[in-house]
Amino acid sequence: MLNQNACPGRGPATASHMVSGRGPQLSAIRHNVTAITDEGTSMSTVDRNQPLGTPTWIDLAVPDLDRAQRFYGAVLGWTFDGGHCLLRDLPVAGLRPAADPRPAWTVCFATDDCDGTAKAVAAAGGKLLDQPHDDGEHARVAVAEDPTGARFGLWQGRKLPGARLVNEPRALLRNDLVTPAPKPARDFYCEVFAFALDGNDDLSGVDFTFLRRPDGHEIGGIIGDPSAAAPAWGTLFLATDADAAGARAVEHGGEIVEAQDSPYGRMVTIKDPFGAEFVLGS
Repeated sequence: MLNQNACPGRGPATASHMVSGRGPQLSAIRHNVTAITDEGTSMSTVDRNQPLGTPTWIDLAVPDLDRAQRFYGAVLGWTFDGGHCLLRDLPVAGLRPAADPRPAWTVCFATDDCDGTAKAVAAAGGKLLDQPHDDGEHARVAVAEDPTGARFGLWQGRKLPGARLVNEPRALLRNDLVTPAPKPARDFYCEVFAFALDGNDDLSGVDFTFLRRPDGHEIGGIIGDPSAAAPAWGTLFLATDADAAGARAVEHGGEIVEAQDSPYGRMVTIKDPFGAEFVLGS
């Protein structure tokens, strides 16, 4: 039961929750894809803005852009155009030169009204870290924290609807939130994005709740983990061979945090040269 984006564990995404059942199934990667055609079938190419609350873009601040491009180019086969990471010449993520005391991929949720959604974030108890502003002609964006301290973004697509490719190798697959305080997080995201909560009967004993848009589409989940060092949305990329991609990460200055087989596939958690973690799943 995967959608577009990642399954986290300790801090940013790690494989540990997936191994213990706390994550989406790689065996059915089309079940919860983010991009949906008019006929309701999944697609990997995105050419329009997605419904409110859909994970639609990811962004990473790095202190050394050239090194980051070499690393992610080697691991995921991306090419680059300015601050955009490209797959098959289409933008799939963003890299920007900036120091980040908490290096992590930031997931951005779709909205047709960035300013209005930012007000809803504040009204629901969130904190705006970066007020709504124009990202060139690409989008109107904002950055916020939920009441538990997890960072996320808002993305009102203009010339760029978000990641143009999802749900395929080397692209974004899923995002889930891991937090030691799941109830306020669930209340917050339901209030801001009108999500419905859906329990997971398959994962007995695991505090894992799916988030569904008003149309019923699953966009991710919230995992309650008292041992989590800090709340964070994690990022999962699909890989044809997670171990091979992990080996390339090590060759280019990264670190393998975990590499495990799980009921959902092979999961390799990577820490990039700047400390940002993500998961490769195959």
